[in-house]
Amino acid sequence: MTQQQSAETVLTGVRNFRDLGGLPTADGRRVAHGRLFRSGHLARATAADQAYLASLGLHTVFDFRNSADQALEGQDVALPGVRNVNLPLTDPADGSEFWALVRDGDLAQLRAALGQGQAVGRMVASYRWMIHRKTAEHGRVVRALAAGSVPVLMHCSAGKDRAGLTVAVTLLALGVEREAIAADYLKSNAPHRRYLIRRGAATEGGGTVLSAEVSELLAPLFDARAEYLQTAFDEIDAVWGGTKRYLAEGLGLTAADRDRLRDQLLTDG
Repeated sequence: MTQQQSAETVLTGVRNFRDLGGLPTADGRRVAHGRLFRSGHLARATAADQAYLASLGLHTVFDFRNSADQALEGQDVALPGVRNVNLPLTDPADGSEFWALVRDGDLAQLRAALGQGQAVGRMVASYRWMIHRKTAEHGRVVRALAAGSVPVLMHCSAGKDRAGLTVAVTLLALGVEREAIAADYLKSNAPHRRYLIRRGAATEGGGTVLSAEVSELLAPLFDARAEYLQTAFDEIDAVWGGTKRYLAEGLGLTAADRDRLRDQLLTDG
């Protein structure tokens, strides 16, 4: 049994955990196992989960949730000897009312807010916004890894959007092809990895077993869809003309930064 298979068996309170080890770069190297991890939030990590995570020798955990997320889901559990960095990638004021609607709104409200492509439009816009407006935060993460903040675990709430995009940016800086990045991103759709949606018990489609229409309306918010990540790649190309200028001008990464990042996270063959 591999470490990844073992983790998926052991981790019962942490969703969407995985090791990015093995992903290939364009120059024939691979992301080293045990260096770069991603997941959903750690607030409900069980004692067994915590023991497993502690065994990974993590240096840093990046939490990309905002204060509203943390108030709803809880703070991450403390792992011994691990540096916890909260680096919000979304504005709590912008999303709190919307997510209250998602969890407690009635069916008519959900139809009005999410129907007719509005949910997809919201997700596409959020990916474009994060790429365009969060270059300082993404640059900070990549430089921290280059400086030795590894092994590292990156997470948000579901481990799909904010963490998924920051992982994608890191992999671009390592020289991983976009197709391989997208293939890993889509793994978040596996049933055992998906965020557990909890709606108020008094709402239509309440609890954790949702009605068919509520599930359909909410699906675009909780799916990892290729078009979302492609929107981020398209924004990189539209604003900076491609990955190379995005990394240099958008994130402010030097050639030395990228060399150090590769030294930290890649292995030959």
